Amino acid sequence: MSASCIIAVMSLTEDIKGKALELGFDLAGITDCSRIDAEQVELLDNWLRSGYAGQMGYMEPNFDKRIEPGRLLEGGRSVICLGLSYKPVQMGARSEPTAPAGRIANYARYEDYHAFMKKLLRELTDLVSSSVGGDIRFKICVDSAPLAERALAARAGLGFIGKNHMLINPELGPQIFLGEIITTLKLAADEPNKGICSGCNKCIEACPTGALRGDGQFDAGKCISYLTIEHKGEIPADLARKTGDRLFGCDECVLACSYQQKGPACKNEVFKFHDERAKVGLSDVLALSRESFEAKFGDSVIKRLGVERFKRNARICLANITAKTD
Repeated sequence: MSASCIIAVMSLTEDIKGKALELGFDLAGITDCSRIDAEQVELLDNWLRSGYAGQMGYMEPNFDKRIEPGRLLEGGRSVICLGLSYKPVQMGARSEPTAPAGRIANYARYEDYHAFMKKLLRELTDLVSSSVGGDIRFKICVDSAPLAERALAARAGLGFIGKNHMLINPELGPQIFLGEIITTLKLAADEPNKGICSGCNKCIEACPTGALRGDGQFDAGKCISYLTIEHKGEIPADLARKTGDRLFGCDECVLACSYQQKGPACKNEVFKFHDERAKVGLSDVLALSRESFEAKFGDSVIKRLGVERFKRNARICLANITAKTD
């Protein structure tokens, strides 16, 4: 590639990242469409083979696509990796519920991030298409596509994968939504982030159920986020007791992270935040009909849980709170 072409590619790359930040993303980085690092491939393969994925059987199909983004878009050459902080803004004093209430994980207190981020990603691809022209193709990914997004984000320089198995950005912490645009554009790749959790086990020690194992493995079948969101059917009694008053998800491993303590709050003012959903009355949940559940939580990731599993979680929370006060 000639010097002028290299300069043009670098200029376009920086322009795209600049546009992403203007749209409201906190992080933007570029990597290529090759397979993720062999170490990450081995970790993912071992995790699936070990049975630690619980009921998440959907993680096994399309393994080759998951580890090689170029397989998701014919002619794909680059991946634009974006990050959006979801650390809650301090909203001032909030009255605590007087009746038993269940906690909602921070990320679920925002409007559904899938729809919000896809809208931003489409805006970015439209801006790029209008400035570049020609036959440029894109594939937008936010969770639903089979993609090892944390490994790609780390390779694009957005952060590193910590002991809590979350992507951690040294400035923002681990409370980050990730999205990707696979494109046929040739862009300049960023340097991978080589950070590590050095000498810290706070997240492992904070995990209520031991899902974050001391050997570095993640046993999703014990994770409270998995149990309250992904697990179908009744939750095993010993694990149900350890969920406490967590109605949807769990934040313990991210809140314990040292990087989280100093990270700034979400600054995207368009991203709708429901402060009142920090705690939800359990009797109110148990009284929900399917229609009232969808009306109340239709704009939230909570909707995908369905009213019956939401009520299952509420009954567990209520039993745990009652047992604690007896």
